Amino acid sequence: MLDILNILSDQGGCQSGGCSSGGCGSSDALWSEGSSACGCSGGGPADLVAEDGAQLRRDFLKNASSIVLGSVTLTLLPGSLGAADKAAGATAASGDSEPLYGFLVDTDKCIGAGKCLTACREENNVPEGQARTWVERYIHFKDGNIQVDLVPEVGYTGEEPEIDPETVDKAYFVPKLCNHCADAPCNQVCPTHASITAPGGVELVDPDLCIGCAYCVQACPYGVRFINHETGNADKCTWCYHRITQDQTPACVEACPTGARLFGRLDDPNSEISQKIRSLPNSVLKEHLGTHPKLHYIGLNGEVV
Repeated sequence: MLDILNILSDQGGCQSGGCSSGGCGSSDALWSEGSSACGCSGGGPADLVAEDGAQLRRDFLKNASSIVLGSVTLTLLPGSLGAADKAAGATAASGDSEPLYGFLVDTDKCIGAGKCLTACREENNVPEGQARTWVERYIHFKDGNIQVDLVPEVGYTGEEPEIDPETVDKAYFVPKLCNHCADAPCNQVCPTHASITAPGGVELVDPDLCIGCAYCVQACPYGVRFINHETGNADKCTWCYHRITQDQTPACVEACPTGARLFGRLDDPNSEISQKIRSLPNSVLKEHLGTHPKLHYIGLNGEVV
């Protein structure tokens, strides 16, 4: 690296002072025996050093890249790539493919037990009164009215106000969590780039960069982000990223007593989630927005938003 820096800054020049251009790279020691001094008159090792140095400099700069940001031009030199870029290059060279994760909810299987809610809170230290995931209960009455309420974290205990079953046309539960959109609006509005897409297509928040401005909270069309009362940072479902990167399932998936929640790799055609998405009718929330969620639903009713 020192040689490269010397070439770029022309620091390999004549040290004897006999050259008016100062670019031959010679030294008194180099010319101490059988030499007619430097002079840059050609024919000596100095010319070879100068020629080789100039060629190396041209080859080095040839591989540089320039980026124009308004009136500022940034030049990226070879060797300035970060660890993430080197790791990505190594992955590409080795042929290993980065996983693409997805989530599937079967509303026909959800019974509103609330086990998933408790598991999420305990696993991710979510403050009381806030939630990374929740379950909505939809009740369609025969008179055309629709009632939507939140399932208690402990599930229904029988102490809730009674509903006359004769007045009900149908009822179902819908778990909600981050959709981890391929085109996430929350990432686009973050002024500090704290909202990021991690390997696997998982949307995360960098707590060291987050300033708690809540721009991402407002931008999320699914209402899944919030400002954590304890940390002051934007918070959300991460699909338990710390677990899935260790080949474990999200806590809510593990806790669900009916298998209503399924997590897996979308890039693997043989995975259970890929096979179900291919073979069973499914949909995503607010498809018209073009955010391309990686959270899919089976049996999603049209009234669910």
